[in-house]
This record gives sequence, structure tokens and C-alpha cells, in this order.
Amino acid sequence: MSSYYEKLLATGEVKCIDEEVPFEIPASWSWARLTHVTYLIEDCPHSTAKDEGKGYPLVRTPNIGFGFLQLNGVHRVSEKVYNQRNVRAVPQKDDLIFAREAPAGNIAVIQNEKVCLGQRTVLLRPITDCILPQYLAYYVLAPSSQQNLVEKSSGTTVAHVNLSDFRPYLIAVPPIDEQKQIVNKLIELLSLIDKYNCYGDKLAKLNNEIYTLLKKSILQEAIQGKLVPQIIEDGTAYELLEQIKAEKQNLVKEGKLKKSALASSVIFCGDDNKYCEKSCEDTICIDDEIPFDIPVNWAWVRLDDICSFIHRGKSPKYSLIKKYPVVAQKCNQWSGFSIEKAKFIEPQSISSYKEEYILQDEDLMWNSTGLGTLGRMAIYYKKLNPYELAVADSHVTVIRPYKQYVISEYLYYYFASNTVQSVIEDKSDGSTKQKELSTKTVKSYLVPLPPMEEQMRIVEKVEELTQLLK
Repeated sequence: MSSYYEKLLATGEVKCIDEEVPFEIPASWSWARLTHVTYLIEDCPHSTAKDEGKGYPLVRTPNIGFGFLQLNGVHRVSEKVYNQRNVRAVPQKDDLIFAREAPAGNIAVIQNEKVCLGQRTVLLRPITDCILPQYLAYYVLAPSSQQNLVEKSSGTTVAHVNLSDFRPYLIAVPPIDEQKQIVNKLIELLSLIDKYNCYGDKLAKLNNEIYTLLKKSILQEAIQGKLVPQIIEDGTAYELLEQIKAEKQNLVKEGKLKKSALASSVIFCGDDNKYCEKSCEDTICIDDEIPFDIPVNWAWVRLDDICSFIHRGKSPKYSLIKKYPVVAQKCNQWSGFSIEKAKFIEPQSISSYKEEYILQDEDLMWNSTGLGTLGRMAIYYKKLNPYELAVADSHVTVIRPYKQYVISEYLYYYFASNTVQSVIEDKSDGSTKQKELSTKTVKSYLVPLPPMEEQMRIVEKVEELTQLLK
């Protein structure tokens, strides 16, 4: 490689600058110092101007984009401040504004805007007969230039380009016609890159969403009886409901359940193909409540009719003693129950909790207040709790199905489906700041109930398919 030399006109001294030259250039190009291809390189006033809300744009480093000014939300100043800050030089069309830090290296060409310099900026006025503003901007923005500028920058925590390093910075200068060709080609290619990035962002978003979308689709198929086949030998959900009713009667006899728990209802499809609900008091048409049709061996039921316990937790007294965790909203994630996010109850107050309020294995925990997390659910597994026991706070409703007849995971998948989640806020009470699912609303939720064996097959199939999606 031939060596590069620089002659200092003031002294006539000639020195080798091979160490400064970053790459080879065509024979028709020349290396030049930045200060030799610009009329001025002027630093900004070293002060912060107050945003006055109207007037002239004050270009700060966040307003300096990739070759262009970004003036959306720009700070503005009065004419007086504009004149004060431009006393050294008035920015004009085809000038460039360079960011010295935060972040160092960005540069933009002024189009037709009347602007003034904010802090940490530098104004450049190129000699347009020898270098185009857009070419100079793209040259400074090139990775090799950015790397060199950062390497030369000073500052302990924030990179800062010194004017003493910036003024003599080497610029590779092609003939003016070739500069125009380079700029036009870059504009064309950058436009294509922007389109590619747009499509890339959409693809990345789709890739991030595809798991959730497919899982919801699987859940929707599952809860409508379309994921696994129905088998005659499984019996019917109505037979299952009779077994639950018998279980309740035994619990009433043993004094473990109030007699009022026997007051259930039966939902059936009439001869007119409409759904009705028969209780001890009356029979009413509930066709407008039914979200979809189910297989003939399934049954629509109220959640309360298949659960032994549905109740909100209590507001606890918290303690730094890590003995009894309290399940709150943030503990419940669709990805699972997170004991790491739990706070802890005052140990002495645990005696005030009735036995049924202590969380049991495979209890469902449903977020019943708040915005954003309303309706989020998790299953409590004792094996995931390293502590002796746990309780729920007042923002969580505990749902305890009759586990020998209803599988918690099946209910979990139903409540995670679009059918439930899409209407959560419609069924909630409260203001826009605080939504709430009352216990009465939770108890009256309609559930499509399959026979027990089919519940098991649905859970197995959903888990199998969601594993394949990962």
C-alpha cells in the first residue's frame, strides 16, 4: 500500500499520516480534513435553554436523527433566546448539526427549518462546491466514522467528542458528481432497508405472538369439545353432576357443608333448541348467556355447582417473617404460580383463618380486582410452596372444585380461553380505575363440563400441544 502524506501549508512541513487513514480510496478521491471542507465548525452555547412551548425549534441531541432532524415534540424558544443562542452563527439550510454526546456521533442536515442549537451540539457549514451536506452526513454516520469518533471521545460515563478531535477529522471526498450518485443510491437503499425493518418488526411481533395465538386457539377448540373425540363409555356430564350432588348431600349430613349448598340448578337444551335453566324456584331461558354449542354428553353448569369453596381471600397483616406466604395478584401468572413474588402474613394471625381459607393443593386462584391483571389465573400446587402453608389476599378469589369429579387444570384452561377472558371487564363492576369481579359473579360463571375421562384427555392433549409450540 502506498503511504499517505500531509503537507502543512503554513510551515511547509510534510508528514506521513498512514496511521490516521482508515481505508483505501479510489484514485479519483481525496482525503481532506473536516475543517478544510467546511466554512465553519461552531460549538453551541454551553447552557440549557428553557422550553417555552412555542417559538423557534431548539435542536437538542434527541432531535438529531440518522441524517435528518426529528422535530416532533421539540423544545421551543422565543425570538430573543433564538437570537442570543445564534449570535456566533445562524443555522441555515444545508448546514449540519452534530451531537457531541448523548449519544455522540449523530448528525442531521437542516432542510428549511429555522432552528437554534441546544446544548452538546455543533454546527457545520460545508463548502457545497466540494462536498454535499448529505454526503458529509452519511460519511460521519458510517460505522467506521462512528467507531473512530467514539474511540477519540473522552468522558468517564458519557462519550463526548472534543472539537479538537472533530475539526481535523479525515473525510474521504469523491468528485461532486460521484457524491450525488452515492447519496441517491444510499437514499434508495435506506428506503428499502426501512421497508425491510418494517416487515422485520411485523415478523418479530408475529413470532412473539404466535405462541399465545395458537395456544388460545387450542384452548378454544378444547372447551368446545373439538380437541379430543367423545367416547360413549365415558358417560355424560349429567351423570357426573348427580355424583357431585350425592357428594354434597353426604357433606351436609357430616356437617361439613351448609344445606344451602344443595340449592343447585340444571341447565338443559329444550325442544326449541334453546337453553333453559331450571332451579327450585323457576325455569328461565338463558340462551343469550350460552357462548357456544357443546357435545350432547357435556353439560353447561354454574361454577358454584361444581365447587366446594369459592371465596375471596382476606386482607392480611404483613410481616417480614417468612413463614406463611400470601398469594396476591402479582403471584398469579398465566405461566404459573410464583411463590417468589409473595409477601408473608404475620405468623400469629394465621390462627384467625378458618381451615377452608388455607390454600389446598390444586386450588385455582383468580385475580378479582385491578386493571391489566383482572381475570389472570394460576393453580396452587403445594409442591411448589417450600413453606408450611399459604393463604390468599383480598384481591384473589380461591376456587376449589370437587377434585374427584372436576379437574383443576381443565377449569384453568377454560378460564384462560378467549370465551372468558374477552368478557372479563364486561362482567366486572367498578370504575375505569378499579375493576372488580364479585364473588357472586364468579360463582355464577357458566362452565362447559365434559365427563371426567374426557376432561383428562383434554388436559393431556392441551399440555402435549403447548409443549410442541415451545
